[in-house]
Amino acid sequence: MTSLLETPVPAADRLALRRGAARVLLTNWTGSSTVPSRGLYPHQWSWDSAFIAIGLRHLSVRRAQRELESLLGAQWTDGRVPHIVFSPAVPLDAYFPSPDFWRSSTAGATAGAPAGTETSGIVQPPVHALAAWLVHQADPETSRSRGFLPRLYDRLVAWHDYLTGPRDLGGGGLAAMVHPWEPGMDNSPCWDGPLGRVEPAAPGSYRRADLDHGQASERPTDLDYGRYVRLAADYRDSGYADVPGGHAFAVEDPCVNALLIVSEHALARIAAETGADPARHEARAARLTAALVERLWSPADGMFLCRDLVGGELIPERSVAGLVPLMVPGLPQDVVDALLDTAAGSGFRLGEVPMAPSYDITGQAFDPSRYWRGPAWFNTNWLLERGLRRCGHAQAADSLRGAMLDAAGASSFAEYVDPFTAEARGTRSFGWTAALTLDLLAATRPADGSPHHTPIGAHT
Repeated sequence: MTSLLETPVPAADRLALRRGAARVLLTNWTGSSTVPSRGLYPHQWSWDSAFIAIGLRHLSVRRAQRELESLLGAQWTDGRVPHIVFSPAVPLDAYFPSPDFWRSSTAGATAGAPAGTETSGIVQPPVHALAAWLVHQADPETSRSRGFLPRLYDRLVAWHDYLTGPRDLGGGGLAAMVHPWEPGMDNSPCWDGPLGRVEPAAPGSYRRADLDHGQASERPTDLDYGRYVRLAADYRDSGYADVPGGHAFAVEDPCVNALLIVSEHALARIAAETGADPARHEARAARLTAALVERLWSPADGMFLCRDLVGGELIPERSVAGLVPLMVPGLPQDVVDALLDTAAGSGFRLGEVPMAPSYDITGQAFDPSRYWRGPAWFNTNWLLERGLRRCGHAQAADSLRGAMLDAAGASSFAEYVDPFTAEARGTRSFGWTAALTLDLLAATRPADGSPHHTPIGAHT
């Protein structure tokens, strides 16, 4: 795979980036967790908190632990980890859908929603066990003295049991997502086909708070947003029941399942650390890996695709989600080679553009500015950086890491950036951008060759 040589980061730039990233996380800290942004996203988000914990471990291991503990404290008894944990201090009109829309404590009572904490009823990708393991490795002594992993282990097991049990809606062993917000790539063109079946909620029945903080040209359209609201309301009105064949939208996503596999491997390490049996987790990771290849691999596309469980077919749209399985250990070598070729090819141009776009540049729906329809995101590129490094492509990983650090600083830690110019898009001072900047800095060589502290497990 062709890539640029790493450009060492000057020590002064490293220090300025670190201070800037730390400032974002300190500003966004609420006392128990970190909001993605104070304006657009004023509550706690699930996979945001996992990425934020990964970065926080370089500032405060205790705070990183608290980030994950507070999120998992809102877990439902059926095992699901909700995608939003609402702060009662935030006014209802600051974000939509707000707690009074989801009604988790009442509508979700049968599914085991907590009575004293309001949450959403849907989920997000399972990065949490990986985050917990990396936080532990940053300071094992403090982790052990606080009983961090033993307190999280059963909750993480229940979370994975939920995804591989009630959420195996396709019966093939993979976790299914029942709303476009669940895979995390909310507005991806991958969802256009499945969403076409959904009658949108009436425009006057809700108010979009996101447009108070972002440009309409960078956000989902009103039509798509109406469909999101309809799906969420229908799921709520069903008591958040996971019934095969009972969802208008049900997809198997390669990024979600790749992260589940990687987190299952991390859970095996957590099990060994806590005295539990790691074998069940390694066995489940192996089953998931086989199912991922069997159900979502497209040889013709050279990457993984999403599967529409309602129509039963692979969705012919190529998003960055299909490259994230580069992180997964044990993939067949021909699959890995094809993924690397696709990442460097005309659709994603990794090594040529600053950061990988969220959607195929040559695709019919590509838009370099609109939410998840083309812009480059820091979390998905962080995942690709780890995947490249796992596959032995250190030079390409170094190049991507340098480009991400440049973009983070130049964009004021933007939510996402134009994939060609790295110009800022979305909101600024975004939590996971700052957090993952800290993580990348922890493993970057200063230009003057001076030593720097790399916490244990920074790239383990």
